[in-house]
Amino acid sequence: MKRIVISQPMFFPWVGLFEQIRLADVYVHYDDVQFSKGSFVNRVQVKTSAGMKWLTVPLQNLRLGQEIRAVMIDDKTDWRRAHLDLLSQSYASSPFKDDMMSLVQSVYQRSARTIAEVAVASMEAICDYFSLTQGKNFATSSQLGIGGKSSQRVVDLVKRCDCDVYITGHGARYYLDHELFESSGVRVEYMDYRKLPYRQLHGEFTPYVSALDLIANEGRDGSRVIASRTLYWKDFIK
Repeated sequence: MKRIVISQPMFFPWVGLFEQIRLADVYVHYDDVQFSKGSFVNRVQVKTSAGMKWLTVPLQNLRLGQEIRAVMIDDKTDWRRAHLDLLSQSYASSPFKDDMMSLVQSVYQRSARTIAEVAVASMEAICDYFSLTQGKNFATSSQLGIGGKSSQRVVDLVKRCDCDVYITGHGARYYLDHELFESSGVRVEYMDYRKLPYRQLHGEFTPYVSALDLIANEGRDGSRVIASRTLYWKDFIK
């Protein structure tokens, strides 16, 4: 069986997304769907001594219905430096702070005009750090030439990539046409997140922060918590 994950690009996302990538044979950046304000495409939370803070990439000229790949970054302010300063202060006592800071700097040194470019670069940098890219194919939906919408388009993307198992996060339970997948010969599996704890600064453990937190506190040994499995959709819904 060949497994696929299709997800919008996310900015330095939480560990759960990398657990999906670990399980996939093919990962598709879903970059030609509508950008949604309040999503994690351009922002993520980190822990600080003053509580949770957002790392947000500012955007410009955002229009209703605009695709993620077309949303432009607003560079009128030095948001990269602001992010680096916040991370440096928040993780000053973390054992692998230098690893984390070097990774972020490597992403910020790349030329990028759109939020999709920055988000994809951030995800792939973390994948490389944890050796999650080995034996996997990465693609972007805008380059696969598959039209349509909603569940039918996802099914067509799965087929285009010669996969027969579709792995997804929990939000899909509210809109996915599971029967369509079944009739198309595609098995749907939902993530069964374990949310394994690891060393973490600034209070009680939470899994819902950027994976940069895992890098800063555990280094490459943090790969041990990227360990969740999946459930067949009927078992998950039940």
